[in-house]
Amino acid sequence: LNCVKAAEKILLGQESTKSYLPISGDPLYAAEVQKLIFGEDSEVISAGRAVTAHAPGGTGALRVGGDLLKKFYPNAKVWISKPTWANHKGVFTTSGFPLAEYAYYNAGTKSLDFQGMVKDLEGVPAGDIVLLHACCHNPSGVDLSADQWQKVAAISAEKGWVPFLDFAYQGFGEGLEADRAGIEAFAAIGVDFYISSSYSKNFGLYNERTGAISVVTPNAAEAAVAMSHLKATIRVIYSNPPAHGGLVVATILSTPELRKQWLEELAGMRNRIKAMRVALVEGLTARGVKGDFSSITSQRGMFSFSGLSDEVVQWLRANKSIYVVAGGRINLAGLTEANIGYVCDAIAEATRS
Repeated sequence: LNCVKAAEKILLGQESTKSYLPISGDPLYAAEVQKLIFGEDSEVISAGRAVTAHAPGGTGALRVGGDLLKKFYPNAKVWISKPTWANHKGVFTTSGFPLAEYAYYNAGTKSLDFQGMVKDLEGVPAGDIVLLHACCHNPSGVDLSADQWQKVAAISAEKGWVPFLDFAYQGFGEGLEADRAGIEAFAAIGVDFYISSSYSKNFGLYNERTGAISVVTPNAAEAAVAMSHLKATIRVIYSNPPAHGGLVVATILSTPELRKQWLEELAGMRNRIKAMRVALVEGLTARGVKGDFSSITSQRGMFSFSGLSDEVVQWLRANKSIYVVAGGRINLAGLTEANIGYVCDAIAEATRS
């Protein structure tokens, strides 16, 4: 992003040391991340109920959270959505947790199975951990509405399980504010919960491994205790976070003109992906491809369950050098105005073969 290049010029001009960052990372980074994920006027921030540590990417944040939770909930299970991002399983089993699944995606209707989700979450025992995708669910692209988030948060408070929200795509759904509806729902009920956030996508900082782990508690005193445990957990995993990506994010978010530029570039990425969703559906319809692909335009974020069969996926790979994951999950960000026609032609040919 252009705002990233501008921030890097500032940082390189000002840098005077290669010394370690604190274990929890740069304080400005933590403060700006909290404004981003909770909102600048959030009661969570004003009450000091949250602590945030810089982690090496969203995956690093998940692992720190997993190891920390294992200390306090040694007999818990981690509940993941069916389906979920494949690496969720590896991260939490490596932290020592057995896994269970809750209903999420209905392949028949290509939509959220909210009734099944509610039923399963109402059966999760107190003290177990429920991993939730805050927005732009990977791999389905199907999200909860604000009202549905309120319902899930209420179940958590009633049943006593621990929410852990994976927030990897803020701004890629409907926008920064709308995409944090799940975070706000849990913040409002005053329970302990965890958030892993990633800035690989919305800042384009993939190779800088820039993420954060945040813990929200009922009060500031408990937040201070949570930070102590976070630091102890981080110390034995990677000791100190990498500096550059976090300082880039902090510089952009704390510099009004760079923040404005970032919001414009973020909107450009979001709108381009939405345009590719529409172009894919229109292209397949125009070519007479059988099936209802309309759900692709209602899904959000980078990923989608396209509805393509595994046979079609294999044919596309073998004959057209189009690589789609088994199950038909596609990354819409890989579509461009230059290749959308080729992709639609290839899918049309594959479904006739």
